[in-house]
Amino acid sequence: MWNRKLGRTADHRKALLRNMATSLIESGQIETTEMKAKELSAVMDQLVTLAKRNDLHARRQAAAFVRNVEVDDEGTTALQKLFNEIGPSYADRNGGYTRVIKTRIRKGDAAPMAIVQFVK
Repeated sequence: MWNRKLGRTADHRKALLRNMATSLIESGQIETTEMKAKELSAVMDQLVTLAKRNDLHARRQAAAFVRNVEVDDEGTTALQKLFNEIGPSYADRNGGYTRVIKTRIRKGDAAPMAIVQFVK
């Protein structure tokens, strides 16, 4: 099996990754547990590849995954930011659009934490 289960049902895991992907598109980086970060990195690489294609079919596939929330005051959504800013910025790169940086051990449950961010 290619994915980690993360201790969740399939529906919960998909919703978690959708929300985290949308948050990463909005802010550029997020902090989460290391295993979630590795899963999110794989998902975001697929979404950025879709954004690089920039055709109607790719936009529909990405729209089925990314939440439709406004990113800024101008009314730009996360999907628009993905296709208008993030996708074109990686036009000459063949993968590896995100990086996972291990940061600390969470105090409450000793979970290893990591930051997921886009590669500049």
